[in-house]
Formats: sequence, structure tokens, C-alpha cells
Amino acid sequence: MRRRQRIPWPLLALMALAALAACSRPPADDAGRKARVYELFAGYRKDFPQAPEMPAEVAVALAGRGELLPIDMREPAERAVSTLPGAVTAKEYLADPSRFAGKKAVAYCTIGYRSGVWAQQEALAGRAVANLAGGLLGWLHAGGTLVDAKGAPTKTVHVYGRTWDLAPTGYVSVW
Repeated sequence: MRRRQRIPWPLLALMALAALAACSRPPADDAGRKARVYELFAGYRKDFPQAPEMPAEVAVALAGRGELLPIDMREPAERAVSTLPGAVTAKEYLADPSRFAGKKAVAYCTIGYRSGVWAQQEALAGRAVANLAGGLLGWLHAGGTLVDAKGAPTKTVHVYGRTWDLAPTGYVSVW
């Protein structure tokens, strides 16, 4: 009769942690990261089905022509790291929406969940605010840029948490 060898529990625990770490790593290439952004975003959309949506590529093009008003739905600590150029907060926008006449308003957050919920509320209230598909991460994968709190270009981005560590290579993610 052959005796089964048992794996010591500390080794089992270490193996489980290694497997978990491997699963939580972002894809190594930008195409994989972008695909994961839109995979996550597609799963979130069910929570805000009436939110108008703007593709990130369209937002980047509008911004290049000076026709975009990005509305940052993230927390102050996230905004302190970086924002889309020209972004305002929801509070600033709602204080006087007419101040931004002639620009296409698009709400964004890290990946589009918080901004999608808000954009749906705004749509139901009769305000023309779209949700940025894929959020800030979609923006970056579409070639958009970021600025820091002083307005200088930056490659540092707050991604909210490890799950959303999907910025293009060359960016430094913090959470």
C-alpha cells in the first residue's frame, strides 16, 4: 500500500497566494489592458442603462477641438493625482451649466461606473451629460492625456484600486 504525501499547510497557503497574485496582475500588453477595461465597463452598464454614452475616441477628438467639457466624478484624493485637461467637478458644473454652453459635457471616473450612475441621473433630469465609455482608462487607451493638480502633463493616474490597474504601459498607477 502506497502512502500519500501531504503538502504542508504553509506551502499550500503560499501556493494559493501566488495563484491569487497571478490572477490579479493586469495584462502585460496595452491591447489586453484595453480589452479588460471594456470588459469590466460592459459588465457595469446594466446599472445605468439610460445613461447616454460617449466613446473615448470621440471625447479625445472633441477635446482636441476645444469642444469637450470633462466632468470629474472622482473623489478629491483621486483628482489631486491627475485629471483630464479642462475638467471640472460635478459641483462646478451644476452651479451654472450655462457657463459651459457650446461644449459637450461628459462625466468620467476611473472606468465609468460612478460617472454612469450620475450621467443617468442627469439625463433623467433633462441635462445633456454623457458617460465616458471606459472612463479615464478608456480615455488613456484612446490617446488622451492627463494633467496634474497644477495643470502640468503627467503620467501618474489614480486607478481607484488594484482591479482597475489597467492604464497603458508608461503610466504610473496609484490607488
